[in-house]
Amino acid sequence: DEKKARGERSQKRDRGKTAPNKDQKESENKEKKTMKRGKEGENKQKKDRKNSISSSSNSSDEESLSEEELAMLKEQVEQKKKLISTMRNKPWRMVKKLSVLREAQDFVEKFEGALGKGKGKKLYAYKMMMAKKWVKFKRDFENFKTQCIPWEMKIKEVESHFGSSVASYFIFLRWMYGVNLVLFGLIFGLVIIPEVLMGMPYGSLPRKTVPRAEQATAMDFSVLWDFEGYIKYSALFYGYYNNQRTIGWLKYRLPMAYFMVGISVFGYSLMVVIRSMARNANESTADGDDDNFIFSWKMFTSWDYLIGNPETADNKFASITTSFKESIVDEQESNKDENIHLRRFLRVLANVLIICCLCGSGYLIYFVVKRSQTFSKMQNVGWYERNEVEIVMSLLGMFCPPLFETIAALENYHPRIGLKWQLGRIFALFLGNLYTFLLALMDDVNEKLAEEDVVKNITHWTLLGHHNSSAGNDSTVTPRPLDPADVPRGPCWETTVGIEFVRLTVSDILVTYITILVGDFIRACFVRFVNYCWCWDLEAGFPSYAEFDISGNVLGLVFNQGMIWMGSFYAPGLVGINVLRLLTSMYFQCWAVMSSNVPHERVFKASKSNNFYMGLVLLILFLSLLPVAYTIMSLPPSFDCGPFSGKKRMYDVIQETIELDFPLFVAKIFSYVANPGLIIPAILLMVLTIYYLNAVSKAYQRANAELKKKMQMQREEEKNKRNNKANTNPMLQDLEDLLTPSTKTESPPKQAEDKKMESPNGTSPVGKPGRGEVLPGSPMANSRGAAFTSPSQVFVTQPRTLGIRAPYPGQPRPWGHPLRPVPGRGRGQPCYPRAAR
Repeated sequence: DEKKARGERSQKRDRGKTAPNKDQKESENKEKKTMKRGKEGENKQKKDRKNSISSSSNSSDEESLSEEELAMLKEQVEQKKKLISTMRNKPWRMVKKLSVLREAQDFVEKFEGALGKGKGKKLYAYKMMMAKKWVKFKRDFENFKTQCIPWEMKIKEVESHFGSSVASYFIFLRWMYGVNLVLFGLIFGLVIIPEVLMGMPYGSLPRKTVPRAEQATAMDFSVLWDFEGYIKYSALFYGYYNNQRTIGWLKYRLPMAYFMVGISVFGYSLMVVIRSMARNANESTADGDDDNFIFSWKMFTSWDYLIGNPETADNKFASITTSFKESIVDEQESNKDENIHLRRFLRVLANVLIICCLCGSGYLIYFVVKRSQTFSKMQNVGWYERNEVEIVMSLLGMFCPPLFETIAALENYHPRIGLKWQLGRIFALFLGNLYTFLLALMDDVNEKLAEEDVVKNITHWTLLGHHNSSAGNDSTVTPRPLDPADVPRGPCWETTVGIEFVRLTVSDILVTYITILVGDFIRACFVRFVNYCWCWDLEAGFPSYAEFDISGNVLGLVFNQGMIWMGSFYAPGLVGINVLRLLTSMYFQCWAVMSSNVPHERVFKASKSNNFYMGLVLLILFLSLLPVAYTIMSLPPSFDCGPFSGKKRMYDVIQETIELDFPLFVAKIFSYVANPGLIIPAILLMVLTIYYLNAVSKAYQRANAELKKKMQMQREEEKNKRNNKANTNPMLQDLEDLLTPSTKTESPPKQAEDKKMESPNGTSPVGKPGRGEVLPGSPMANSRGAAFTSPSQVFVTQPRTLGIRAPYPGQPRPWGHPLRPVPGRGRGQPCYPRAAR
């Protein structure tokens, strides 16, 4: 019974406890609901206030903003614009960059128009809109110009796999194509088109008609392949053009246009070459000295994080790898030790062998040209005899450069310096061959000039006899004109010279393409597919894959351009042939390089400027101008072909135009200007000016070199100062750590006095932050700075003070003094308090 009573009592007590608990919970829930409702009401009021404020700000005029608010808003807009322009340089992750960029752009778009007032707001908004559209247009136009650069991606692909030295050849080829395209536009638009449209048609004049004896074979392939027959009497060559002073209803002065276009070809080429050299020199000097920390820069700054195309990423990866190889080669060459005396002997021997090769090639060409002159007088000559000169010159250009490269292996130059020597030697070979060809050709021209006197008399008597026979005794009857195909012709030495240059160009094109097909593509196919069943490793040994011959291709291009400059005056259509050659060479050689060649064993970096190539082009341009100037000023033109027939010299067309089309005082001015007494002082003044400018440029170069040395010395001094500071700072920090524990253990009144002495912003009385403090915005506040702060539980040791002894074992230690250092620990290692026993 007692137990049951006790149970009932306990149940009643539990019921009494649970009842108030339920009531408390219900009351608490009600209070929470009311709190939520109050918060929701407050949030609604806040939202309503914000909406009302925004609506009022949007509906009200901007004049409601004060001047301070406008100034602050303008400053914020400028800061956002600056942030947008410098976003690329921020060391942030891409996600953060994009989010910050969107926020800044939204802020600028939203508040930029608020800088105006009243009616000025619309004008300002219009100006900002137009400024944005102009910036976008300029950016799109720059992208369009980049996309319009021909073969840019092809050249980048070649550069990524073969280095900048191979890519420099294709850049040079593209530049040469652009120059020839402009020259073709000049000649085609001002000479060929006017003659074809407004001149006399084919068959109306003897110079535009195939002779009767040649008409039967004029369309044979063998004849056309030698540029005879109908091709010889076409607008492709000099002899087709008429000597009428004006042609067509426009009264177009064709002889004057022909002469001025021929001079402007050299003038434009000279201007473009010099301009390109000046631009390359400026770019090379503007880059500065980047010889410090080469590998670090390449390692950490080479990759482009905006690449999104896998193929572009592969090309970039290959480009970075190639650039590392180039830098490694440069570093090895700068630290190489060699035997000077042996190296000098081998280099002298190599130069002697190369000079012998050059002399032998010049004699061979002179012998072949003289032999071809005897073949030209013979009948029924074979194909080889007719094209012997072109074949020999092409074979020399094909086999001599590899021979020079084999001999140059004795010299062991740096690859970049060796390339320049190789280019110079091949240039000397081509130039010697070309001038030997020209000297032998001048003998042929002199023979044709002597033959012209005889043919001129024959032509005169033939026309006179035909006139007398057709008229008879009756002088009133008009004689029947003689058929142009029956009129005796002169040799027309200008057309002969033009044909020789066209043959050389075409044979050079064929030899180049055949060499690429046989020497690169078929060789690569043989090595690739036969290597599995051969006795030795064809890829590592002989014949292996071919390397791209930079020097041979560059000099072949320069030599071909020299022939174009010389031959364009005698064959206006030669420039069109060269344009087609350069266009096909770009595609054909890019394909051959990527499919059949391998990178050089010693990949080297091309020079910063392309001025060495431009220097060769300038030299060949000057040497090409000399023969043309000699023929214009000294040799008489042919009497029955060309626009200058009937004149003593070709330049007489200028005097004729001045006398007939200009007033008398202009003729006197030109006569005074052409006086040698004025020309010679003008040339001397130009030479002195060039000498002065050259001296000034050298002085500037020396000053720049001295300035670079001073900057390097200053950089080294600053570096040494930083190193000294880095060495002394740990010692000072240790001393300060020794002194700081005593200040921590001082009495509270002393700490209160120190706090009163500090300024409100946490700085020392002199205005500088304390040494042991960490400012909120300093780097010490983040995780990186946490490494410089000592742990809170670490006690730093302090020297023992006089009058205080260590307690006996079992006695308590005084609280005001730190523990002694633990034996065996260094000064910099912390000591932790032991647990109480």
